[in-house]
Parts: sequence; structure tokens; C-alpha cells
Amino acid sequence: MIQSPCSRSRPRLMVSANPGNQSMRFTTRTRSMATLCAAAALLLSACSNPMEDVRVTLCKDLVRIKRGDEVVWKDVRTETPGYNDAVVQLNFSASGNDGSAACYYAYNAVDDTALALSDPLSSYSTSPSKMQLDGRTLPRPELAEAVKQAMIKQGRSFVDGVRNFLK
Repeated sequence: MIQSPCSRSRPRLMVSANPGNQSMRFTTRTRSMATLCAAAALLLSACSNPMEDVRVTLCKDLVRIKRGDEVVWKDVRTETPGYNDAVVQLNFSASGNDGSAACYYAYNAVDDTALALSDPLSSYSTSPSKMQLDGRTLPRPELAEAVKQAMIKQGRSFVDGVRNFLK
């Protein structure tokens, strides 16, 4: 089991050189570790689902933006067919109607690495090269605008998470 640096750190205490002052102080290293732990907690609190791949999250956000209504996810599948495009396939229900979407991500790795073996989607681009929504392929300019809107939405969500953390 891998432990985070936050759980392994042990505060090193220093006694003040003044014998009359019995207060304890944390060292600079301990302060740095505390800052690192706080930053990690902040970043994790701002993530909507840290276990979901960014490609899946982006594809879901694209569907929400293009549909403009509340979406309930029924099925999420990913396919990584070697050096061909990875596909994130979503089945959902929105406004009482069933729908489907597929986001295609281009292969983007130079070499096969251990990371690619443990996380096959890491070898693919993080922005879709093509998207189909309810059987219709989005034109490139429309897809680019939807990706832009999704990035703005994710940025706002991150800032809101930071604000909530600091309250």
C-alpha cells in the first residue's frame, strides 16, 4: 500500500533556545508538509469525481452542454482498441427520452509505458477529435465550441470548490 506524504510526515519539534520559553515550534519541513497536505486536500475537494477519467468527465459535460437539460447516466463504457481512437460511449436519459453519445479520442502516445498498461486511456488525447450525439456527428466548429464551454464550466466548478474550501 502506498502512503501519501501527508500520512507519513511526523512533526519535528524544536525546543526554543530560551530555557524560560517552553513553547514548541514546528520546523520548516513540517510546515511545508502541512502546506502540501492542505493543497492536496484543496485540489481533491474541487474535483467532482477524482476516480473518473478526465475523458469520461469531459464527454459527460459535452452531453450536458449540448442537451441543455438534466441528464441521468445509464451506462458508461470505454474502449481502447490499440492505436485507433479510444471511444467513450454514454447512454443516458434526458427529459424522459433515452439518448446516446460517443466521444472519440486520438491515440497520443510516443511509447508504450507502464502507465499505459495500468491506465490504457492515458495513451489518448484528453480532448475529443470527434463526437456523436444521438446519432449525429458534431461538426468540428460545434465540437470546439462545446469543448470551450465545458472547460469554462469545469473552471468555474474548480473555483467554486476552492471558495468553499476557504470558507
